[in-house]
Amino acid sequence: MNWRAVQSIYLYEMARFFRTLMQSFISPVISTSLYFVVFGAAIGSRIQEVEGVSYGAFIVPGLIMLSVITQAISNASFGIYFPKFIGTIYELLSAPVNFLEIVMGYVGAAATKALFIGLVILGTAALFVDLSIQHPVAMLLFLVLTCTSFALLGFIIGIWAGNFEQLQLVPLLIVTPLVFLGGSFYSISMLPAAWQTITLFNPVVYLISGFRWAFFGMADVPIGLSLLAILVFTGLCLGAIWWIFRTGWRIRS
Repeated sequence: MNWRAVQSIYLYEMARFFRTLMQSFISPVISTSLYFVVFGAAIGSRIQEVEGVSYGAFIVPGLIMLSVITQAISNASFGIYFPKFIGTIYELLSAPVNFLEIVMGYVGAAATKALFIGLVILGTAALFVDLSIQHPVAMLLFLVLTCTSFALLGFIIGIWAGNFEQLQLVPLLIVTPLVFLGGSFYSISMLPAAWQTITLFNPVVYLISGFRWAFFGMADVPIGLSLLAILVFTGLCLGAIWWIFRTGWRIRS
């Protein structure tokens, strides 16, 4: 394993993040505050509690998941797309590093950035509502796995994208709606029976449900199923990236 190469890619990507630290830090704080004003105050005044948890606290795991997923995809996709755009990807491919080392550098940096944003949002949320985390280790595990798995997905999107418009296509048209419809701001048990069944086909439901269980000890789907879903998703992404580097799809043409 060429750890020097992994470290170089990782530090280069993190340096890009720290150059815009104020933007990276302030933006999620403002967005989270606005979500609390709109959903916590406006809707929360009509829905006092969901399954024994105050509505303001109930939406915190969904808010964190929403930001973490979009940030992980955005950072990873841009990180690998930009070398393709300016042509330096060929220098990387001709260097003595294998695909696993490249993925570890880019995905590790993107996952770290998303994890940082998630912790910032958690700290911001604690200013608005009383929060207690029943399973802190499980919460951290779900957060790290979510950051990593969606950074892998973002890496695939960055390789697939042919221009900046395509880079935003999947996150905006597919991922964000799935997060909103995945129980970010409500429990799926509040939906009609038919919609509950349909919602179970949304993979984001399992992530949010597991993450919410770590906070409040309650979940829409069994915790084991949530963990299995995120592990399967991570495995599929790793398999897709291995195939991409093996065939050179979209990176050698």
